[in-house]
Amino acid sequence: MRAGPALLTTNPFSLIFPYVMKVYYDLKECEESLPYPVVTLGNFDGIHRGHQEIFRMLRLEAEANNGTALVITFFPHPLKVLHPDRAPRLITNLQDRVELMECCGIDRVLCLPFNEEFAGWDAERFVREILVQKLGIKRVLVGEDFRFGKDREGGTNFLTKRGQPYGYTVRKIDPVRVDGLEISSTRIRQSIQEGRIRESNAMLGRPYNISGTVVTGDKRGRTLGYPTANLGTEAELLPPNGVYAVRVVLGEDRLPGVASLGIKPTFAGRQYSIEAHIFDFDQDIYGQSLRLEFVERIREEKSFPGPDALVEQIHLDAQQARRILEQDPPEDCNPPNEEKTGTLS
Repeated sequence: MRAGPALLTTNPFSLIFPYVMKVYYDLKECEESLPYPVVTLGNFDGIHRGHQEIFRMLRLEAEANNGTALVITFFPHPLKVLHPDRAPRLITNLQDRVELMECCGIDRVLCLPFNEEFAGWDAERFVREILVQKLGIKRVLVGEDFRFGKDREGGTNFLTKRGQPYGYTVRKIDPVRVDGLEISSTRIRQSIQEGRIRESNAMLGRPYNISGTVVTGDKRGRTLGYPTANLGTEAELLPPNGVYAVRVVLGEDRLPGVASLGIKPTFAGRQYSIEAHIFDFDQDIYGQSLRLEFVERIREEKSFPGPDALVEQIHLDAQQARRILEQDPPEDCNPPNEEKTGTLS
C-alpha cells in the first residue's frame, strides 16, 4: 500500500514516492480508463490543511477500493476570467499546487482550462459529460463550501441528487479548524498580507514560501557586512514590507537566514526588493533557483539615520532570527503511520 504524508510540515518538494503522479492539462489528454475513480474538485489554492484532509481521505478511499485518487482543479482561477477585479492573489501557483498534490499521494490531477466558454457550462453538463461519461467516477469527496457550474449552481446537494441516477456516491468532508476558526484560503491570504506568518503557517501546515531566481542587486549588503541574495519572483502574494526569519531552500539544502522585503528607505530607495542573508554562507548563487520559507515576522520596515545605525539593527535582527529558527527547527515530512491517519466512515 502506498503511503503519503498527512500534513506538509516542511519542504514537500524534495519528497520522492515509489510512484509517479500523472497530470493532465486538458480533458483530451486523459485517455486512460481509471480504476474506481475517487474524485475531489476545487481550486485548492495554498493546499492548506483543509485541502490536505480532503486529499488524505481521498487517498484512503481510493486505496480501500484499489482505485484512483483523482483531483480536478482549474486554471486560471475562475475569478481571473469572470471578475478580474475581484480575483485573489494566489498563495500557490499551478506548478506548486501540482507538486503539493503529489506530496499528498494523489494519483492523477486533471487541470481543466477555465475560459468564458467553459464558464457557461451548467452543473448538469459538467457532471454528465466530464465526471460520468469521461471519467466514470464512483465517489466524490468535497468540502461543504464547494460550488461549480454556471452561476455556481452546483454544490454538495446537487452532486448528491445526481449521484443516484449516475451511479456515484458523495461524501462531504468537514472543515478543519485552528483555534476554533475554519481554515480557508481567504483567511490565509489575509494573515499573510498582514504579516501574521505564524498564523498562516499553522493553517497551511507548512511554512508559507515564495520561489524565484537569484538576481543581481546593488550589492550594498556585502559592503555592510551582510551579503544578500536578491530574489526575483513572480509570486502574486507577498507579506508586508519588513524583516523576517526565514529558511532558504537552495537545491537540497534548507539554510537559516533573515530576509528583508521593501524599498530600503534608509538609502532613499524606491525600488521594491526581496533580499535574504543566509547565515554562515558565502557562495556565488547568482542565477540559481531559490525558495524562501517564512517562519516569523521580526519587525516592520523603517528608515535609519545612516548605515551605521542600520548595521546595528541588522545585527540585532540576525540574532533574533537565529533564536527564532533554533526554537522552531524544521520537521521532516515523513509518511504517516497509517494507524494514526484515521479510518473510513
